[in-house]
Amino acid sequence: MNYQLSSPLNGQRFTLPPFFVIIVISLLMVAFSGGAEASQKRLAYIVSDLRIPFWEIMKRGIEHRAGELGYKIDPYSADNSAKQEIEWVAKAIKERVDGIIISPTNSSAAVTLLRLAQGARIPVVIADIGSDGGEYVSYIASDNFAGSYQLGKLLVTAFQQRQWDSGSVGIIGIPQTRANGKARTAGFMKALNEAGIKGGDLRQQVDFSYQETYDFSRELIAANPELRALWLQGSDRYQGALDAIAAAGKQGEILLLCFDAEPEFLDLIPQGTLVGAGMQQPFLIGEEAVDALDAHLKGQAVLQKRLLPVLPVSAENIKRLLPVIQRNVLGLVP
Repeated sequence: MNYQLSSPLNGQRFTLPPFFVIIVISLLMVAFSGGAEASQKRLAYIVSDLRIPFWEIMKRGIEHRAGELGYKIDPYSADNSAKQEIEWVAKAIKERVDGIIISPTNSSAAVTLLRLAQGARIPVVIADIGSDGGEYVSYIASDNFAGSYQLGKLLVTAFQQRQWDSGSVGIIGIPQTRANGKARTAGFMKALNEAGIKGGDLRQQVDFSYQETYDFSRELIAANPELRALWLQGSDRYQGALDAIAAAGKQGEILLLCFDAEPEFLDLIPQGTLVGAGMQQPFLIGEEAVDALDAHLKGQAVLQKRLLPVLPVSAENIKRLLPVIQRNVLGLVP
């Protein structure tokens, strides 16, 4: 079967063979589908290290909300390298993404990333960590100070329940060059100082490995004979601290509490293996970061700073908080 068409110039009719019509239709379909893809807005998520569960959960929150709002997400992990994250920002700029979400390696490195994005006129939302300066649409993070203060109060209660009126607490902290690291330490120490509990010492994580956590825990135990608790300002290497306590023969004598959460904590806290955890809500932070960029791109006003609650979780309240923990903390969304 051939197809006859009329010329718009002289009304004459001409015939097109079927294969030619099929080719034309196919080309039009490709063109239209390409146009639809090109019109989809793209966001880049540049994160310090996706090997750390907290950031992977935040990425899932970003992807979840982006999918609901029709954005395409390009995630880039810097693997804890400031040099790599600069290269990822340069790549995002070259590809002309519509917006960037960053969770920088540290607050000082963030300044350079923001300067690069500003030069390319690409809006940026900071999801946690913070920045020492620079221009950005919004900074969305956990209320690290208040959350750590409440976690410190939780530890004070645990001391009182055991009738411990003396002893010190060792801290294995995230880098204190990060704004969130400083806030965590300050909030926690405020609660301890109010109760007259001494801070034993602080070690700062560098490679966030099991061995590093184990070694720091052993050092703190050896250097502080009156040590009654260890606070790990992270969560995924909790086993290193538990193993160090066991190796020192201090089980039941030295408590462990963490910041953030792992799925295992849903059992370890009720069992008493962990006295508690200050649980951030990374899935929710990721969603809120996309919401902020989306509002900005639509010309709407956006709060420049938003602090989301940290959940102080203990054996007493974990059952009540479980639905929020499963969704916003662990990212268990169908």
